[in-house]
Formats: sequence, C-alpha cells, structure tokens
Amino acid sequence: MTESNPTDPAVTRRALHGVAELLLAGPQHRAEGTIRLRITPGGFGTVAGRELRVDGEHLVAGDTRVPLAGRSYAELAAELGVEVGAPSGLYGDGSGVEPGDSVTVDPAAARTIAAAFALGDAALRQLAPDAEPVLWPEHFDVGITLREVNYGVSPGDGYLAEPYAYVGPHQPRRGAFWNAPFGATRPVAALADVAGALGFFREGRDRASD
Repeated sequence: MTESNPTDPAVTRRALHGVAELLLAGPQHRAEGTIRLRITPGGFGTVAGRELRVDGEHLVAGDTRVPLAGRSYAELAAELGVEVGAPSGLYGDGSGVEPGDSVTVDPAAARTIAAAFALGDAALRQLAPDAEPVLWPEHFDVGITLREVNYGVSPGDGYLAEPYAYVGPHQPRRGAFWNAPFGATRPVAALADVAGALGFFREGRDRASD
C-alpha cells in the first residue's frame, strides 16, 4: 500500500492503528502489563496507568492536545513523554508502522473510524452488559468473546476495506448468514445505527447456538 494519497481511508486507518500500538498499547504494556485499550469519546485510549487517548485528529494527555498529522510516532512520543514502540513479543501481526514513520490522518476518515468504534462499543455493551469491550491493538478492532463466539467491529482491513461488524464462532458454521471465512460480517453503513448492530449481533448469537 502506498501512502501517496492522504485522503485514502486506508492510510488513516493504518496511521491510527500505529498510534494504538506504538503510543498507547506499547507504553501501557511496558508500564502496566496489559495491551487492552478502550473506546473513548472521539476515538480510543488506554485502560491503565497514565491516561492517553485519541480524540479525532489529536492525541490527548490530560490538558495537552497534540495534533497527530505531520509528525512521526517517535516525535509524538517524545512530546508526551512516553517510550515509543509496539508491545514486544506478544503477537506477530500489527500495523507495520515504524517509530520514524510520519503520521497521516484525514479528518473525515478519522471521524468515520471513531463513529464505527463508538457504535460497536455501544452495541456490544447492550448485547452483554457484564462484558467489557476491548480494542485490541493487534488487529485494531473492538470486540468481546461470549461462549466461544467473537463479536466486534473492525474499522476495515484486508478482507473488507470499510468499517464492518462481525460475528466469529471459534468453530465454523454453515449457511447463508455466514458470509465470511471467519464467520459473518455486515458493513457498518448498512447497519445504520446501534440498534442495527445489536440486531446483527443477536442474530449471530442465535444462529451460532443452533
């Protein structure tokens, strides 16, 4: 993938994925022992230790708001006083960005991703009020697992470029509902709102239990 077009949603998605790994999950894991992140207003943030979060096009630490665009991950880390770098030795895949790479964020794409995460987080909390949705930095999606079935929302990836909701049973299921190699997916745009996402998750739960 080339980053020659800053308005390409995939460029912003990769950049924010890099922020999640190198500036939030990595430093948090080194200090607190967890890579889990959470959905926050306008984006996502840490769950333990020092609070760092993404709000739209900015990285926020307390009263400090630092624009993401046009700086490298290493420069952003130095400005906020954290050690740049992804969690070490925990997974093989990830964003693929390096500390010296420049962060490119398109405002519209960032808003789309934040809205998809917020929708997913809200729907998951209604699906399972006792479960805490987690934004995982490896795949950069928010999800929960219930009875060997994964539920969540991805901002897009190599399988589907746009944000989508998914239901992924650990054991494959058959039938028209299961339209993806890993289970079932629906574009967030087609679900429209939290109620639509919740309905999809509930249908997936029911079908997975058949």
